[in-house]
Amino acid sequence: MTMPAPYQVSRFGLIDTSPTGTLAALARRSEGLAIPLAALLAGLLLFGLFLLMLGKSPVEYYALVYKAGFGTAFSWQNTLSRAAPLLLTALCVALPARLGLVVIGGEGAIVLGGVAAGAVAMLIPGGGTGFILMMAMFAMLTGALWIGLVGLMRFYRGVNETIASLLMAYIGIALMNHLVEGPLRDPNSLNKPSTLPLTPEQRIGDLPGMDVHWGLAFGIVACVVAWILIERTRWGFAARIAGGNVRAAQIQGLPVGWLIVGFTALGGAFAGLAGMIEVAAVHGSANASLAAGYGYTGILVAFLARHNPLAIIPVAILLGGFEAANGLVQRRMDLPDATVLVMQGMVFIVILMSETLYGRCKLFTPEKWRAT
Repeated sequence: MTMPAPYQVSRFGLIDTSPTGTLAALARRSEGLAIPLAALLAGLLLFGLFLLMLGKSPVEYYALVYKAGFGTAFSWQNTLSRAAPLLLTALCVALPARLGLVVIGGEGAIVLGGVAAGAVAMLIPGGGTGFILMMAMFAMLTGALWIGLVGLMRFYRGVNETIASLLMAYIGIALMNHLVEGPLRDPNSLNKPSTLPLTPEQRIGDLPGMDVHWGLAFGIVACVVAWILIERTRWGFAARIAGGNVRAAQIQGLPVGWLIVGFTALGGAFAGLAGMIEVAAVHGSANASLAAGYGYTGILVAFLARHNPLAIIPVAILLGGFEAANGLVQRRMDLPDATVLVMQGMVFIVILMSETLYGRCKLFTPEKWRAT
């Protein structure tokens, strides 16, 4: 059957190839970029008003953030190192979100993945690339089991995944503290309980020519793989259908239960890998420093990127720069450590409020063009 011009048939259905149709498609796509960007700027403006109420200069604050996060080559290396775990923890939120799930307990998977890596280094002698891969495998398996349990409870028992994942995060942190202060504790770690320090052969080195560990490359590769999974595979297509309408997906015979458990487990595996990287590349052992809040910052990264794995990469770098600048801002402006958390909270609230704008702005709604 021949379709009337200007329509063409593609695997996505009918496509309007007229100039108006092309502009309409570009408008729909630009909406997903323009609204989060506007929400980010509005959140930063709101935080600037908060600084004024404290008697501090927003201009000075953001100038210091730029200088410490992006102003020099050293700043960029520090920012990229901070962004590495954010790439992976954001995927722990973004992958289940494609099924309509809000999983916010990645912090538990991070700390338990780090403990798993530290335990492997303690109990199994070895080193080198193969040993590092084995640590990564155990860490990812631990994270997958931890967050996959949330998906299991959600589908088979109807437990709210947001509350369940948050409670699992608290349990995971408590379990980590128990293990590093008890069965896995290094007797020589007096002031700060931790596992035995990793040997140089068990550590992850830096990228060639950069003072940034290999965790950044792992995170970028993970984001690309997650995008291919969601956008170019039948599993990703089935997940998007289930996320839009679970009942319709079940009528079509899609394995909704396996999708929920599988995507939550995969997200947990990425968060567990982030914990392993923190142990093998940053801390050198599993200790309380693993609970650094990367799992919670990853929530903001995922929502700001609208759960697009490729968009997570630049957003994680931006938020990594904010994290890297925190110390300099504290010293220069005499602000408490929680100031950056206030900024993140304000931005997150504005992003959630901006969800109501999708489909309502005339600039991004082609149907309203024709109506006028």
